[in-house]
Amino acid sequence: MIPLRDTIPSDRFPAVTVTLICINALIFLAEINIGLESGEVDSIFHRWGIIPLRFTHPRFQSGFNYVTLLSSMFLHGGWMHVAGNMWSLWIFGDNVEDRMGRTGFLCFYLLSGLAAGVGHVLTNPYSSVPTVGASGAIAGVMGAYLLLFPHARVVTLIPIVIFLQVVHLPAVFFLGFWFLSQVFSGAISLVTSGQNSGGIAWWAHIGGFVVGVLWALVLKQRTPRRLRRTSRYYDDDDDWW
Repeated sequence: MIPLRDTIPSDRFPAVTVTLICINALIFLAEINIGLESGEVDSIFHRWGIIPLRFTHPRFQSGFNYVTLLSSMFLHGGWMHVAGNMWSLWIFGDNVEDRMGRTGFLCFYLLSGLAAGVGHVLTNPYSSVPTVGASGAIAGVMGAYLLLFPHARVVTLIPIVIFLQVVHLPAVFFLGFWFLSQVFSGAISLVTSGQNSGGIAWWAHIGGFVVGVLWALVLKQRTPRRLRRTSRYYDDDDDWW
């Protein structure tokens, strides 16, 4: 399933979302300039990506390793990797930024990415392979979107054999299905010791998503009832929102 857009327009220009997309794009272009297939880019991934073994083995532990929990969020391994991540951030990030505010959204995004990195280290403690990408942070955005906009719909492109079908899926179904697929794949990766994970940090996605859900729960509890009832997204017949 490929998301095309959601059905909720943002109230204001999503400055933080656009800035994050631009930063990721510029860094990826720098990687392209160096040459993704070159040993130099590979060394950058090893230097600035998350390598769990550096956190768990006394021989490799250092204070610098914790910097990679942040730096890894802004590196990507290829065109499809960066394009898929930034497209998802564009679709779901603007509305979440609306609800959280720009500063709050930025803090939330970074925290989700950090939690995703920690989740990856905990579930792959002996891996020496560098992990890069913003998908953990974006998973947090998706988790928050699930709770903050449960009645939204996601316009989705679904390939059926040789045909393409565009359908409007409830956000709860689309994001719920995505999360369950991550849990399923993550469980398989644990059973097979990561042999069939395809280089994807499933548990980083899960960790980011859970942080997004928890953050949204706190935000909803702190939102005055009066403001919730005057929101254009509130449904009087549903106390969920």
